[in-house]
Amino acid sequence: MYHTIEEFLNEWTHEANLTQTVLEHLTDESLSLRATPEYRSLGSLAWHLVTSLHEVLSRTGLDFVGAEHEALVPSNAKEIADSYLMASENMIAAMKKQWTDQSLNEMDDMYGEKWPKSLTLSVLNSHQIHHRGQLTVLMRLAGLRVPGMYGPSREEWSDAGMEAPTN
Repeated sequence: MYHTIEEFLNEWTHEANLTQTVLEHLTDESLSLRATPEYRSLGSLAWHLVTSLHEVLSRTGLDFVGAEHEALVPSNAKEIADSYLMASENMIAAMKKQWTDQSLNEMDDMYGEKWPKSLTLSVLNSHQIHHRGQLTVLMRLAGLRVPGMYGPSREEWSDAGMEAPTN
């Protein structure tokens, strides 16, 4: 959990930049890919990342513009990436204006439980990382280039003139 807004924003900014990079690698054609018929499509999963920002933080009373949870999944990959960037920037601006470090101790009703805002922010960041990992698997299945996040991706090894690990 976070103790200051700045602590959250430092981590969020890093992780959001990684998520933005992943979203910018999506193509319109890739959005319909599903691992199986029962699971979300790549586009639906990406859109879930976008809408989760407003959906989760609106429960805390944070007021900002972001895609609504019920909004239809765009068929355009650029719209998804642009919507994520806008929602993240709006969320950050609203948090800086509407909350203080003491706000992080305030309790909110989160899906039938009481959570301090600091926990909600931690869950939001972990949620983003979790689904970003799922996206990269679907991107591989779609034949898309996957950007490195905490180290080089397979393609980035080759770009650097090195042999990618096989084990």
